[in-house]
Amino acid sequence: MGQADVLVVGGGIIGLAIATELRQQGATVTVLSRDFNAAAGHAAAGMLAPQAEKLSGPLLELSERSLALYPDWSHKLEQLTGQDVGYWPCGILAPLLSTATDALSPAAIHSYQPHLSTEVAGGYWYPQEGQADNRALLRALRIASQELGVKIQEGVSADAFLHQGNRVKGVLTSRGQQRAGHYVLAAGAWSSELLPVPVKPRKGQLAALLTPTDSPYGLNRVLYGEHIYIVPRKDGRIVLGATDEDVGFAPHNTAAGVAQLLNQAARLYPPLADFPLQECWWGYRPATPDGAPILGPSQCDNLTLATGHH
Repeated sequence: MGQADVLVVGGGIIGLAIATELRQQGATVTVLSRDFNAAAGHAAAGMLAPQAEKLSGPLLELSERSLALYPDWSHKLEQLTGQDVGYWPCGILAPLLSTATDALSPAAIHSYQPHLSTEVAGGYWYPQEGQADNRALLRALRIASQELGVKIQEGVSADAFLHQGNRVKGVLTSRGQQRAGHYVLAAGAWSSELLPVPVKPRKGQLAALLTPTDSPYGLNRVLYGEHIYIVPRKDGRIVLGATDEDVGFAPHNTAAGVAQLLNQAARLYPPLADFPLQECWWGYRPATPDGAPILGPSQCDNLTLATGHH
């Protein structure tokens, strides 16, 4: 096997998106993927919500630029793979349980979304925001990268970067040493195991409900509450998220975590209390101290950082 131009450590959404773009620009690319199923992209809800999440400063600017690019990028992926990535600019409604001077009135917010809790006292409407189906997106990126000729080494873990001066000379992996001309660290919550970057896991538990057939209470927009987000898919699945726990890589759903999700969801949108529970799962956000990703050059000339996408 010849040496790749670029070796990407991490086979989640970020690593595969980078690999796909580089391959389209003519580079030969290898991706090391320790466990595709552990990628944070499997656990997210897929919201595209810079305003609803009340971002500010450079992070807001970055996120709004990303949101503007999303329709064309999604379309390009769908054309390349024939796979639907679930991009849906459905708008995001952010109900409040307390009043705010610049918010929509109670009458307005309830007209936007009937059957909200009587506790809802106002809110905000972000029509330009929406969602992507993160699992569908991750599948499409993997298919795209493979069809373009990216070499994905599944089940291969990176154990250490090997340095010589201010350059990386290789990566020690579970299959021996591997070399490339350039390296990208996109290992998400596991990045600090390889480099001293300020990234740590924040566990998130999620649950999904299924909209009953012919239910008059189906949702067609995201509800971003103060304590819960409710993300409906076009197929009737409704994702509830997410806890935010500083527990390292502790696995499993917990009774307390799932109860929190279900109780807060039913408090915001009471009809959900009668919807069947479809699934519960968890994942690990790559969190940074300021909540912003770590993007760009490193102290090594041939190593780029792309991590911390909390």
